Amino acid sequence: MQQFFYILCYLSFLLILGVIIKSKFKIFQDLFIPASIIGGTVGLLIGPEIMGRVFNISTPVVWSKEISLLPSLLIIPVIASIPLGMNLKIKNSKGEFRAILTTGFILFIVTFLQLWIGYFVNFVYKYILNKPLYETFGAELNTGFAGGHGTAGMIGRVLQEMNMGYWETAQGIATTTATFGLIGVILFGIVLINRACKKGETAILKNPSDIPLELKRGYYTDISKQNSLGRETMLASSIDTLAFHMALVFSVCGLAYIILSLVKKYRVPVLSSISIWIFAMLLMMIVWQIIKKLNLEWCIDVKVKSRISSLFTEFAIVSAITSLPLKAVFTYFYPIIIMVVLGFLGTWYCIKYYCYRYFKNNYPFERAISMAGTSFGVFFTGMLLLKICDPEFKSPVLGDYSLGFSLTALVGPFMIIYSITLSLLYNPVIPVIFHTILIIVFSLVIYNINRKK
Repeated sequence: MQQFFYILCYLSFLLILGVIIKSKFKIFQDLFIPASIIGGTVGLLIGPEIMGRVFNISTPVVWSKEISLLPSLLIIPVIASIPLGMNLKIKNSKGEFRAILTTGFILFIVTFLQLWIGYFVNFVYKYILNKPLYETFGAELNTGFAGGHGTAGMIGRVLQEMNMGYWETAQGIATTTATFGLIGVILFGIVLINRACKKGETAILKNPSDIPLELKRGYYTDISKQNSLGRETMLASSIDTLAFHMALVFSVCGLAYIILSLVKKYRVPVLSSISIWIFAMLLMMIVWQIIKKLNLEWCIDVKVKSRISSLFTEFAIVSAITSLPLKAVFTYFYPIIIMVVLGFLGTWYCIKYYCYRYFKNNYPFERAISMAGTSFGVFFTGMLLLKICDPEFKSPVLGDYSLGFSLTALVGPFMIIYSITLSLLYNPVIPVIFHTILIIVFSLVIYNINRKK
């Protein structure tokens, strides 16, 4: 337990170091690289994978082994908290409902396409190049791109529970694709924004050089501009609001562990093979419905909940990068590069096609760039690129995009697990065929939704 405390202190130091480095070097500001990635990279450099091999001096090797387990643990409360406070009510017209559904289904198609690309690379290596990769190679593209560094721990957790010896390698590859995706989409996104602005495709932005300095640095020095963390739904005389929200999330996770252990003890069919975070997420859905039935919504603040999940995500990112198994990842260097390049091209042109077809004269570029930010990075990356195009969020894009993303946030992780299961039971061909069918089906659904206006 004492060692865990030391590791937590070490990771906290890396995060603070990341903030300091970003504030001092303009290149990190211009690239919008998060402090957690900078800090994690420093941790990787001074760890046994690099400094330990070159100078035989590094942080303890046992730390790296423990740190590598953190992303797969921290992702449990992150995913479990998703349903808490979620509100999918549509307030306005059928047009808004159509836009939200179209946005959500485009993001679904992107999920299917990224999984298709990943498993297609696996298929090519196994059956055409005769260089078989491990069975589940390919799921890391969507896990890293659309899920981000935090979700990279999910794939490690799932494979670890399935007793797959390569779980750490898969987690490392997912972390690598997440890094490529996050940095790549910011560079690529800014280029696309400048190009679209010059061509007159941006509805609001006229001068892309007017990006606020605070957005680059990652903080406001003016206190009046700093946003609130959320409502204090509880009084300190009873319990701290942050502690209450965190206790609720961890209680659900703990209850999920108890249920899963009983299910495995009595070998309940199907349920025994379900991952812990799925149990936690489903249980949170039930808890949230109970809270609503009892008219206790007032005690939950979505902003506070989001801050908690963001807290875990920051530590998941810095720990995932710090413990990146470089040697194992470089073994798969070429398939990773091929997968990432195809993923970038396929994802962007897929999003652009659907947005420009179904959102004509309705902020098509702004919708495309926000979806691209999310599909290569995280939700915040999409918001960041959208904020450059629409600084005051005057367009309806953010609302449609937020609700549409909520749909995929609930279902997306299940698709990844199902794809992994298919590839283990059969071979890479089945996931490729399965996702081809899903892309066609959802394309037809989007067509039917937008056929009559």
